[in-house]
Amino acid sequence: MRVLLTGGAGYVGSHAAAALAEAGHDVTILDDLSGGHARAVTDFPLIRADITDRERMAAALAEGRFDAVMHFAALTSVAESMDHPDRYYRVNVAGSLNLLEAMAAADCRRLVFSSSAAVYGAPAAIPVPEDHAKAPVNPYGQSKRDVENAIRWYASAGLLGAVSLRYFNAAGASLDGRLGEDHQPEQHLIPLVLHVALGNREDISIFGADYDTPDGTCVRDFVHVCDLARAHVLALERVTPGRAAAFNVGTGRGHSVREVIETARAVTGRPIPVRESPRRPGDPPVLVAAAAAIREALGWRPATPDLEQIVTTAWNWLRTHPDGYGD
Repeated sequence: MRVLLTGGAGYVGSHAAAALAEAGHDVTILDDLSGGHARAVTDFPLIRADITDRERMAAALAEGRFDAVMHFAALTSVAESMDHPDRYYRVNVAGSLNLLEAMAAADCRRLVFSSSAAVYGAPAAIPVPEDHAKAPVNPYGQSKRDVENAIRWYASAGLLGAVSLRYFNAAGASLDGRLGEDHQPEQHLIPLVLHVALGNREDISIFGADYDTPDGTCVRDFVHVCDLARAHVLALERVTPGRAAAFNVGTGRGHSVREVIETARAVTGRPIPVRESPRRPGDPPVLVAAAAAIREALGWRPATPDLEQIVTTAWNWLRTHPDGYGD
């Protein structure tokens, strides 16, 4: 298939592009490079465009004659979304509507959407099943839920078939060491902890040590980015016209912030000083996936589920790319 990846120069998108190419698909990247990296997608054609530009999106879809779209382009910081909800509605929601409109006009009817476990908010059931109530506690999660709803209605109108993948916590780097995680500023736990080990930061902040969890810190389900990329390929190949499905992508096992830090100390063999800070608004205490549905429907299972393995791949990439992609 000819596949357009919006946000394909970003962390998950670049890994998905590599997985698609390995599976024999023809890949084109669309990215404004505000958060992505041209050096992460040198093997693929790059359309530099912003999804909020309605006319540019329509032209890109019309000219490309794509069979399918993988939609990664979005703002992704929970903390930023709390301070600037307007940005998240403009980019994540309005931008996605531009894409859906352009797909319909170009008769491109297959979509895989990069969603998030943030659609669940602070769930009452752990692990979280797909049919759990959706009650986002931050604008980022709400923006993902709003786009999921729009996709569902587009599918019910016969305009597309779609799969939304609700990530838990993407982490790690490609096993060949070519691709990794490089956000500016970095806000994800594992790379932040490893930057302390590398000497780029003085310490790592623990935001909240008084949660009702075994060690008082937040618990998350970390899924290796290559496993996540493979889930996108499987989802693409199983999109059903006129239907919108949604699956969790996680290991089904949670790890606390303190456990991640201890694992990073073991992997790196270096001290990692900690500073305890107040809770951040919008952070649910525990997010762990119920992952049976994606296993049954798509045959997906994580190949790298172990936290130490995930941290090791991230550490290997960071040691060889201390300045990220350098752009």
